[in-house]
Amino acid sequence: MKYKHIFFDLDHTLWDFATNSALALRRIFDEQGLAERGVESFEKFHLKYVPINDRYWARYHNGGVTKEKLRHGRFYDTLREFNINDAALAEVMAESYLTISPKMTALFPDAVEVLKYLQGKYKLHLITNGFAEVQWIKIENSGLRPFFEHIIISEEVGTQKPDKAIFEIAMDRAATHANECIMIGDNYNTDIVGAQNAGMDQVFFNPLKNRKGHAVTHEIRELKELMGIL
Repeated sequence: MKYKHIFFDLDHTLWDFATNSALALRRIFDEQGLAERGVESFEKFHLKYVPINDRYWARYHNGGVTKEKLRHGRFYDTLREFNINDAALAEVMAESYLTISPKMTALFPDAVEVLKYLQGKYKLHLITNGFAEVQWIKIENSGLRPFFEHIIISEEVGTQKPDKAIFEIAMDRAATHANECIMIGDNYNTDIVGAQNAGMDQVFFNPLKNRKGHAVTHEIRELKELMGIL
């Protein structure tokens, strides 16, 4: 058997970030009465929020904003799109999102079945970018914790994917080397290129066919395809 250790990404790979985030946002939309404040529909609110959130995360990863600015600013800026200039409301929404979203439990189809299959053959680990307190809640509430021996969260170790340092930290904790490992993730730039830089083989999970993975070890559309690879 070539591999002994499998490293998974969390968000958008096992934990269905888009579904869970939308469910949390809809609840907040209703609780805060945004329709009564002039926001035409949740769908329009969500359509504005997603790209704003993405831009804030990109700036955070590049060191351009703090964690606190990201958490608050994405809601404040979205509200401004609907001519609501209310920093206090944005703060309430930000806190609600951090409470509600991580407790959502939607996983990608076949995630648990595939993890059970792999757990009997390999040592499984997680490498995830994100805020530690949020990621731990997701992992525990969605029932993923028992599958993984080591969980490496970027905020806890002080570096994030695609920096090869986080992969090296993960391998050190697992007492292994790159030639025994394979990384599975949805983000080509962070998961795949990062793993390549650390010398690991990779599985590019690309359900939406967002881009073609160049020079990847494997590319899949569904998690259950892993059972034919590993």
